[in-house]
Amino acid sequence: MRKMVSRSILEFCFSLTIILTICLFKTDAINNHKPFVPLKKFFNVLSYGANPMGKVDNSKAFLKAWDDACNFDGVSVIVIPKGGVYLLNSLTFIGPCKSYRTVLQIKGVLKATINPSYFYNLPTWIGFRYVNNLVLKGGGVLDGQGEYAWKYNDCFTNSRCAALPATLRFDYVNNSRVHSLKSVNSKNAHFNLFACSNVQISRVKFLAPSNSKNTDGIRIGTSSNIHILDSFIGTGDDCVSVITNSSNIVVTNVTCGPGHGISIGSLGSNSLSEFVKGVSVRNCTFISTQNGVRIKTRPSLFKGVVSDINFSNIIMKNVFNPIIIDQLYCPGRICSEQIPASGEGIKDVTFENIIGTSNSEVAISLKCSKSVPCRNVKLINVILPYTRGKSKSICSNVQGSSYGKQEPPNCV
Repeated sequence: MRKMVSRSILEFCFSLTIILTICLFKTDAINNHKPFVPLKKFFNVLSYGANPMGKVDNSKAFLKAWDDACNFDGVSVIVIPKGGVYLLNSLTFIGPCKSYRTVLQIKGVLKATINPSYFYNLPTWIGFRYVNNLVLKGGGVLDGQGEYAWKYNDCFTNSRCAALPATLRFDYVNNSRVHSLKSVNSKNAHFNLFACSNVQISRVKFLAPSNSKNTDGIRIGTSSNIHILDSFIGTGDDCVSVITNSSNIVVTNVTCGPGHGISIGSLGSNSLSEFVKGVSVRNCTFISTQNGVRIKTRPSLFKGVVSDINFSNIIMKNVFNPIIIDQLYCPGRICSEQIPASGEGIKDVTFENIIGTSNSEVAISLKCSKSVPCRNVKLINVILPYTRGKSKSICSNVQGSSYGKQEPPNCV
């Protein structure tokens, strides 16, 4: 009897050991599969000596905060407090960073210098270079004070003109987001992207007067997978400009005006082969802009291709040139239309569901190269009456088709 009891006790203990072992194993497995939550640390620029009174340059304080944040092993949040005005000369934040994510929480007002010695012939006011996983947000204001600099912008008449700085310049920035910021009176472009990938820009507001030269809203070059959405852009040049060697650009829910519209190009300013592929502009509104949607290449030098372009679900309100393809673009009048274009030219372009009013008689102008005609251009449900009468369309060297309602009568 005692042997049977002892045996039962041993069996119970053995079973209990197995159960406890299984439970411990499961607990360890669960713990080992917890999502990684990086540490977060805040870096307030005031702690680095920043002066919020708008009178002295804060560049050194901002750069010190960036250095510490960039080297923190976690999520770094650089705080620029609300209520302060922070004067800044030209500065560039350089990575790569050790931080898992670097956030600039801009709540105050950043104000650019008006001293020409700190901006004349400089391409950048605030720059970011070689940075991944960057976030700019906060609801603050970037004031470029461009009204003190636009008189220096004489590039249309002076071939040796000096560069003026973009408000924000992103070079080699990847997997990043910019949202909930306001940029006013940029000296040059508000945002300039070069060699960037996987960047989203949303809920931004750009303001500059219609007579401010070269103040593009967002200029994109040599970049891919860029998404611009839910924003208002009113400026003196292109609201969005997509230039050389860029692909997979999406612009949605953007209101443009004043400005020169949304442009691809110009391309062909040098002898190198260039391309723009995969641009989608949809659900956008243009208000009293000089142009609507536009593609422009220079006649004698363009050797590349513009392809897979879609403009759809767009409202034009009193736009002077709503739809343009200009393969004979020659702003300086130094190019020759006698030299034929080469490469693949412009192809696979769709204008769909574009409605509103044209503030000029010519609502649609498609001027393509005789040597390399535009191919597969589609007009689908385009209704753009002239505000003072009947509108018309002009086409040359275009191969394509049209469907649905057309006003003016199509020329494709």
